[in-house]
Amino acid sequence: MLEKSFGIFFFLKSPKNTKGTTRYVYLRITVNGESCELSTKRRWDSARWNSKLGRAIGNREEARELNSYLELFTAQVYNVKRRLFEQQKKLSADIIKKALLGVDEDRRMLLEVFQKHNDQMQALVGKGYAYATLQRFRTCLDHTRSFIDHKYGQKDLDIREVDFEFVSEFSFWLRTVKNCGHNSAVKYLTNLKKIILSCLRKGWIPRDPFAEIKLSKKEVEPIFLTEIELDRLLTKTIPIKRIALVRDIFVFSCYTGLAYVDVRNLRRSAIVKGVDGKDWIVTRRQKTDVPTRLPLLQQARDILERYTTCECQNYLPDDFLLPVLSNQKMNAYLKEVGDICGIAKSLTFHTARHTFATTVTLTNGVPLETVSKMLGHRSLRQTQHYAKVVDLKVSKDMDLLEKNLRT
Repeated sequence: MLEKSFGIFFFLKSPKNTKGTTRYVYLRITVNGESCELSTKRRWDSARWNSKLGRAIGNREEARELNSYLELFTAQVYNVKRRLFEQQKKLSADIIKKALLGVDEDRRMLLEVFQKHNDQMQALVGKGYAYATLQRFRTCLDHTRSFIDHKYGQKDLDIREVDFEFVSEFSFWLRTVKNCGHNSAVKYLTNLKKIILSCLRKGWIPRDPFAEIKLSKKEVEPIFLTEIELDRLLTKTIPIKRIALVRDIFVFSCYTGLAYVDVRNLRRSAIVKGVDGKDWIVTRRQKTDVPTRLPLLQQARDILERYTTCECQNYLPDDFLLPVLSNQKMNAYLKEVGDICGIAKSLTFHTARHTFATTVTLTNGVPLETVSKMLGHRSLRQTQHYAKVVDLKVSKDMDLLEKNLRT
């Protein structure tokens, strides 16, 4: 609703039973003939006040300071008016007054909206969302909270104040203060964008602050073990039990492609007879809830048999198959495994999954579509970046082609 008439005017107002010439400076807002008054919380001498202009008289510093303050107050009123116009909201003197006092009925705070989203996501974990996804949004919320405190010195921020500048500076802050890599920063910005777009669809904000922001990840080549390194890992005698355990579980993942959390949660019920009469692993990836079905290779079966008869089974809950340590300890001990086996690469548990995709399967001629299904990927595109790095497979294929061309 547009106003037919709009006006603002500053005047002096005398409180009851006040002696002397000092008065409070008030603002009168008039929209379509209806007015309301708002105190500026400033006082001024009525003898030095221009009642026609609504300004202090004189060139002294205190007069200039008051007039500057009143100009800022005026700009604030027009900003509120513009915002209401952009949101196609009803315009009245009372609504403008409430907005200036911070009691805007439509005011929504970014962190409150973000927290509500996370609470709803938590209720849906296992019903469309993985716990790891919830954790990423929780971390993003923590980063957003820290950034608002860092930049604005506030505990929260009106959702309407999230603009291009906010997003740009948040991106810079993630990369500098939080020391996030490019892809990590993009991940957090993408999570925040989901919250913002939800607000945009609900009509809570007038425009998308991400409209001019490009959120593209850089392609990272996965680290994986070569056939020689994998063989060295398999055959190396490791006398330290905890290191040998970590090596065995890592090797199990190299020959199954299961991620850490899926190996940790692997139960006896996941080992079933497949259509070929052999043992298969049939489970679902916790991260994406996508089904995974893959034949159990002999190297992986040997490790399962070794730990089925191990005394550690007495300490495993329910029907869990392997005594998997915490992810932090696994990755810490893998550095020792690498040193013992003479592997210069920086090993993490996810290196095993990469090794399965490249050295164990693609290099040995397993079709990309089959590898994608065994990895539990949602689409073939997720698997394709492995094919780009398997130079050994390319070499073998070209050797075969060369032989065929000679005959």
